[in-house]
Amino acid sequence: MVKFGLQFKANLENVTNVRPLGEDFRWFLKLKCGNCGEVPDKWQYVTLMESVPLKGGRGSASMVQKCKLCARENSIDILRDTITPYNASDNDKFKTMVQFECRGLEPVDFQPQAGFAAEGAETGTPFPEVNLLEKDWNDYDDKAKESVGIYEVTHRFVKC
Repeated sequence: MVKFGLQFKANLENVTNVRPLGEDFRWFLKLKCGNCGEVPDKWQYVTLMESVPLKGGRGSASMVQKCKLCARENSIDILRDTITPYNASDNDKFKTMVQFECRGLEPVDFQPQAGFAAEGAETGTPFPEVNLLEKDWNDYDDKAKESVGIYEVTHRFVKC
């Protein structure tokens, strides 16, 4: 099994603590089969809420899938303790936001969608519904009387 870290990078404007919100947060990924190299066209998601038993009583994973090309059973598990917020101090730098434990799979792409949260950098104003599908998000912090935003969202995967 191999661990992969999803590194997140963005330009933050007056916000901090960008993070996935809740146990049901969906990490949308494209996953490559380590056996045959097949990468399905469809986005797949994993959540902390789902736990599927592995064959042979070897524990469980967030998702178990059978490769459509080679029929090999592969799995991916979210390492709960590695989920880390992206803060103002991380601005415009890559930071590992979560790690996945992979058996026979390799994450090759990530699509941020709805379900993120953030807060005002100076005021702590909560922004519980941040959607990063467009790679940009903005709002207004009434307490600070200034615009807030998350821009130029990008990512990469690294072996841990």
